[in-house]
Amino acid sequence: MERSAPGEVRMSQAVQPAHANPRGELSAGQLLKWIDATACLAAERHAGVSCVTALVDDIQFKETARVGQVITIKAKVTRAFSTSMEISIKVIVQDMFTGIEKLVSVAFSTFVAKPVGEEKIHLKPVTLLTEQDHVEHNLASERRKVRLHHEDTFKNLMKENSKFDDPICDEEEGMVPTSGTSVQSIELVLPPHANHHGSTFGGQIMAWMETVATISASRLCRAHPLLKSVDMFKFRGPSTVGDRLVFNAIVNNTFQTCVEVGVRVEAFDCQEWSTGRGRHINSAFLIYNAVNDEEELVTFPRIKPVTKDDFRRYRGALARKRIRLGRKYVISHKEEVPLCVQWDISNQIKIYTLEEHDILSLWVEKHVERPAHVTYHLLSDFTKRPSWDPHYVSCEVIDWVSEADQIYYITCPVVNGDKPKDLVVLVSRRRPLKDGGTYTVAVKSVIVPSVPPSPQYIRSEIICAGFLIHAIDSSSCTVSYFNQISASISSYFAGYLGGWSKSIEETAASCIQFLENATDDGSINIF
Repeated sequence: MERSAPGEVRMSQAVQPAHANPRGELSAGQLLKWIDATACLAAERHAGVSCVTALVDDIQFKETARVGQVITIKAKVTRAFSTSMEISIKVIVQDMFTGIEKLVSVAFSTFVAKPVGEEKIHLKPVTLLTEQDHVEHNLASERRKVRLHHEDTFKNLMKENSKFDDPICDEEEGMVPTSGTSVQSIELVLPPHANHHGSTFGGQIMAWMETVATISASRLCRAHPLLKSVDMFKFRGPSTVGDRLVFNAIVNNTFQTCVEVGVRVEAFDCQEWSTGRGRHINSAFLIYNAVNDEEELVTFPRIKPVTKDDFRRYRGALARKRIRLGRKYVISHKEEVPLCVQWDISNQIKIYTLEEHDILSLWVEKHVERPAHVTYHLLSDFTKRPSWDPHYVSCEVIDWVSEADQIYYITCPVVNGDKPKDLVVLVSRRRPLKDGGTYTVAVKSVIVPSVPPSPQYIRSEIICAGFLIHAIDSSSCTVSYFNQISASISSYFAGYLGGWSKSIEETAASCIQFLENATDDGSINIF
């Protein structure tokens, strides 16, 4: 049996009928309770004091577990900050008859250490033993930035969406009014629902939220809802034994075969209950698929927002979907469902992503007020790239293969406090065969024995990248940049993919400025 890594906490649970839903599968709510308990124990093992759940990142559910199978949850602190810690969580299901194991979920949560009396808490750093420990430790800072900027990102997207008219909801057969999916439930917090600190167990609150959200989704699809993911959410305040927790759930929006359900939780003590003024302690957004009796995915009917709040929730779901797409590359793992989403649009820059299997591709399209042949000349000379691309420190030709093909040695800046990266790439340039065609600049990593990896750098790799330049007229063109993002360069894009950094957009804008201000030989015209 695989041994636990140092500092790792494991929980193994056999799925019993009491843990299952009507389909005989492990209830997502029960799994959330186990995940929270395991993560808490990992946090307290590192901190040496009591810890509480502060925030849970997006949780993606890739597999389900059935009665009789065994769930194993592994939790470990990846990085400690002053008073908080990031916990990585991995959930595996094993069939006891076949021995086959499958990955159920990978998630991250944040716990805060509770000081004892007046004593201030300052957590010790995590001991890094393996290369993977170092990778997760570095990425933890990126994920933390994503969390800190999450609310601002959402507000900015909602502000951007407010510039447009309300979505038009034409009458069509089968549309469901938003109010038809509303569900309310109440729970009295009893001693079995409390954790060892006397507060309501965070995993229990998540389980109750999942229950009402599932009811709301089922009212829309008349099928079997399956929880696909839970959006990032944080605990806004505590509740204790004796509190009444009121859960309100409603469908916010549908996206073909998935639906977003929002849940709001308010806590009331006896006095607050009599006055009707509770405390908002949590909100979460749960994403569901649904299957029919033949196990086929069901297409959800469109919802019909009516009130101002309906439209606000409708738009909010669109903004969260946009953030969720990018954030999962930093927080969790890629799914196997191909999708293509246009992310951001400005007057000159469009950014797209394409996900196919384990490859994430980035496509940036920009309009440039410069002739296509001049733009091609400037972009194909990579020695000029550090003047506009902050991801390049230096770029020198090390082999002139031919007039159209050169090999470059490139160095990159330090990211996340790690060693800087370097690359050896082949840059191939091709002019169009006929007037009006597309200029091509292709880039791919190569191995050159004369430039072996250096201990001062981490050798990186470009799988496939380049520029396509197409003339619009005699004085302007469209430049498209393509890059298949590998693990070695993902850290440079992590901020933007997390939904908050503007690094890609700013680099594209810098490129446009360089192209439009440079002379034909590549020098900058400052007048």
